[in-house]
Amino acid sequence: MELQPGGAVTGGGMKRRHEGDEEEASPTKKQETDHGVTVASHYNRLQEVGLAARSQSRIFFMRNFNNWLKSVLIGEILEQVRGAGSQRVSVLDLGVGKGGDLLKWRRGGISHLVCADIAQVSVEQCQSRYEDMKKKSHANERIFSAQFITADCAKDALSEKLDDPELMFDICSCQFVYHYSFESEQKADMMLRNACERLKPGGFFIGTTPDAFELIKRLEASDSLSFGNEVFKVSFQSKGSYPLFGCQYHFSLEDVVDVPEFLVYFPLFEHMAKRYNMRLVLKQRFSEFFEEKVKKDHHRSLMMKMMALEPFPCEDGGRQASDSPAEYGHAEGPSSRAGVKLPLGTLSASEWEATSIYLVFVFQKMS
Repeated sequence: MELQPGGAVTGGGMKRRHEGDEEEASPTKKQETDHGVTVASHYNRLQEVGLAARSQSRIFFMRNFNNWLKSVLIGEILEQVRGAGSQRVSVLDLGVGKGGDLLKWRRGGISHLVCADIAQVSVEQCQSRYEDMKKKSHANERIFSAQFITADCAKDALSEKLDDPELMFDICSCQFVYHYSFESEQKADMMLRNACERLKPGGFFIGTTPDAFELIKRLEASDSLSFGNEVFKVSFQSKGSYPLFGCQYHFSLEDVVDVPEFLVYFPLFEHMAKRYNMRLVLKQRFSEFFEEKVKKDHHRSLMMKMMALEPFPCEDGGRQASDSPAEYGHAEGPSSRAGVKLPLGTLSASEWEATSIYLVFVFQKMS
């Protein structure tokens, strides 16, 4: 069974494809193990840098843009959870990394957070951030309680590692992580199980992941096995035919990511989620999500506060993120397209091209 460039599925059935013969099965098993180790070791090696160093990054504004988008998503889902009557909100952050969303959960006033990630160093840094946050909090502020778990969420059942075996979640958040699990049906299903099995009825599974159709479209338009620009590069091993699981590509993004990933064929993802009584309530490309949300005053205000777009033209004596004038030829586009009256700024063309690979999704647990 394969995903064709136009979106069609071909092949004799998912089960038969994954049975294979023994000669094929053995390397696949080795490959699965290696990829988990590769991802963990990559993120374990990433150095924690301060704000001053991050502000010098070529993709500083793009990272802020992605962070703003996650903030809006998390904030709106927390509103829905509270609107449904939940006062004490429990959250599972699946693939928490170094804890980049801890402040979002703090601002959201949640009660309990479970942080899980494959990279032990990242989990330790996340826990350290959490402890610092607690120390620096005001005396009258109640910070959420937290548990930290180092585990391969595509292999290990998290329910067996919870301090409270009865714990149920209002939200599972999986940001820029789920695509690592689409190496095999077994891994993708375990990741889904961890995300969804302990959600309360009405609870949400939210996340961000690359859009497989967009990646394939760009690959097919390329005259080689790769595409990209000055901030990112995506390389495939072949093109023309794409297996539903284990369709590997290599993604490199300046300063942040340089690891193998796997295409997430979204119609299959949605179908698999139904096994856990989940229904899709939102799927939008980042560009669509941005254009819709930025029309609201409070989202625009947050965007400026988070420096999620680059001022253009830059202030006297300053420099744009890119020295190439061609990177800003579109500068009026994003804001005017979204009907935004306030001059918010822009991202460089290369950053727009990179961030437009992604989509946002929201699933809800059926009652």
